[in-house]
Amino acid sequence: MGPLLLVLLLALILFGAGFALKALWWIAVIVLIVWLIGFFVRPAASGGRRGRWYRW
Repeated sequence: MGPLLLVLLLALILFGAGFALKALWWIAVIVLIVWLIGFFVRPAASGGRRGRWYRW
């Protein structure tokens, strides 16, 4: 009974970690797309002058 519970617990932990990593990948892709859109749209919307939409 003990080894079965250990295997089930390990499977649950690995499934949770895999789901979290997949969700983080999707969030990273969405942030990259938003950043690229802002990078290309902002200079055109600022009347031709070089404007930055971020503060680095």
